[in-house]
Amino acid sequence: MCSYSEVLRPGIALGQYPERDHVCRNAFEATLHGALGALRRSSLNHTRRADRFVTDVNAASAALLPLKDGRFRQRVDEMRRQLARTGLDEQGAVACFALVREAAWRTLGQRHYDTQIRGGWLMLNGMLAEMETGEGKTLTATLPACTAALAGIPVHVITANDYLAGRDAEFMAPVYKLLGLRVGAVSERVREPDARRQAYACDITYCTPKQVAFDYLRDRVAMGSRRGRLDLQLRQLSGQGGDGAPLLLRGLCFAIVDEADSVLIDEAGTPLVLSREVDNPLAEQTYRQALDIAAQLEQGLDYRLQASYHDVELTARGRASLHEQVAGLPAPWQRQRDAETLVSQALQASHCYLKDRDYLVRDDKVQIIDGNTGRVMADHSWELGLHQMVEAKEGCKITGERQTLARISYQRFFRRYLHLSGMTGTAREVAGELWSVYGLEVVRLPTFRPLRRRAGGERVYPSAVAKWQAVAARAAELQRSGRPLLIGTSSVEDSEQLSDVLTGVGIDHCVLNARQDSLEAEIVARAGQAGAVTVATNMAGRGTDIKLQQGVAECGGLHVIAADRNEARRVDRQLFGRCGRQGDPGSFEAMLSLQDAILKKHFPQTLTSLISVLARLGLPVPGMLMMQIAQRLAERHHVRLRRNLLRVDEKLKETMAFSGPIE
Repeated sequence: MCSYSEVLRPGIALGQYPERDHVCRNAFEATLHGALGALRRSSLNHTRRADRFVTDVNAASAALLPLKDGRFRQRVDEMRRQLARTGLDEQGAVACFALVREAAWRTLGQRHYDTQIRGGWLMLNGMLAEMETGEGKTLTATLPACTAALAGIPVHVITANDYLAGRDAEFMAPVYKLLGLRVGAVSERVREPDARRQAYACDITYCTPKQVAFDYLRDRVAMGSRRGRLDLQLRQLSGQGGDGAPLLLRGLCFAIVDEADSVLIDEAGTPLVLSREVDNPLAEQTYRQALDIAAQLEQGLDYRLQASYHDVELTARGRASLHEQVAGLPAPWQRQRDAETLVSQALQASHCYLKDRDYLVRDDKVQIIDGNTGRVMADHSWELGLHQMVEAKEGCKITGERQTLARISYQRFFRRYLHLSGMTGTAREVAGELWSVYGLEVVRLPTFRPLRRRAGGERVYPSAVAKWQAVAARAAELQRSGRPLLIGTSSVEDSEQLSDVLTGVGIDHCVLNARQDSLEAEIVARAGQAGAVTVATNMAGRGTDIKLQQGVAECGGLHVIAADRNEARRVDRQLFGRCGRQGDPGSFEAMLSLQDAILKKHFPQTLTSLISVLARLGLPVPGMLMMQIAQRLAERHHVRLRRNLLRVDEKLKETMAFSGPIE
């Protein structure tokens, strides 16, 4: 078993803010660490240890079956006292797993099966369990979570979005209650600091990575520069932070990351910036002027645009034209750097950030859409005036600019947990990165029941119109057969465009995107009914368990159509994993076009245009090869972004170490 001495040390509940002080690796240390990871993945075999552990848990579980509820609770109390005396060793872990398994059976009617016991054992040992979608990761997480909580360790179960955090906390609450544990959930809707503090004070807290990371930054700001052990003891005795604000968290002790590849990889390309609104020094008129000036510049001559990477560069001609147009305008136009920055932001807002793809306009506000999850990120904004420029473009009320208070990357944040583990259905493609960045070893687990998920064809159509028509025809065919259908799209705009096509041909359907986030549970509950057609963005790609109506399995189960390729193969696999879960039948296919976003963004446009001409002439084109190339290029691009962000973050930490903390 792993050692918990650093987690279970005296004083954890009072007077400390436990976290790991991560040390940056130099080039040699990083290379050595990567080589060690490759060696571990190729040589370590956990099967024998895990088998012995499962056998012991099964034996301990059998002894609990005849116990009445009162005696069972006494056994739980005895377990707490034992852990307080001896700490969490192998024997204690076996006993705890057996207790959790019995509690789940008595409250939910579900008993952890052997594969889930193995998954829990891996996470308790600081590893990442790759479990096939539908194998019950939510229930698996209760094993290490309850074991650590019974030992007195504050546990964070971190998952991809607010919906999953709230759903899982509510669903598993009876298990925790029977074991005498308190569970809380932190989401975007929990705004009051006292409510958040109470949730984090629970034995087990479900939350999203953004919520817990920003609350950590708020604590760092509240603590100020004085973070010594004595300072923290005095502050926590009084319940106050450095500026008089009570702290939210109890430190970073034990984290179980659900959908770990989404949280630790997909969301790790952007730093988290804690900011506050300040008076906007620029008038609304200035933003409008910038948009008007940008509209008069000519792409290719006055500026170079890489819309897919949100990059704009003014040419010499563009700068000269800009200076002519701003002659006579008041400040800030008379400062060359400010003028170029404003116009560059206006070009980005006009060409790089698109409505219903990157953001929604709702209640006269610009709300950012998380590209990884398809969900609205309420109260989030772009930096350096870009958000205000988009608001001006859409005619919304201009909000105040944001002043940075603290920042951190996901890579550095999660490495500060004393114990980090996780689970997901799709990790093998990024196993090397998970080890090199987080020290997480990926171990793949077999399924409990044989998979009955069938792969269908992959077709690429010459145009988006042809693709949508083909999808509609396929939807009508499946609906007539009585099978439910889930169609995955890459944006709100695409989901609504497809909805219009389906409506036009008389196909009854539901749409799940960022506009319908409040109806998510209701839409998902109906998605497994006979003949149901559901059009969804990435909101339905992770953690969504679509229950099949009685009789649907006999018709072939849920069918999934991917109407777009995502920028990572893992995300596609997550969508396909909505069908054929837990031994149910299911099937999937891909229906794509040469006008899809991934080709526009990552495949050379000259080649795309040439191949589109060949397609219109009826000549064969390597459509799927193009998709594969574009997807590989996208994955490499995001790897570079994450690697560069980590380097900048660590460099900034080293630089600022002489003058004080950067959070």
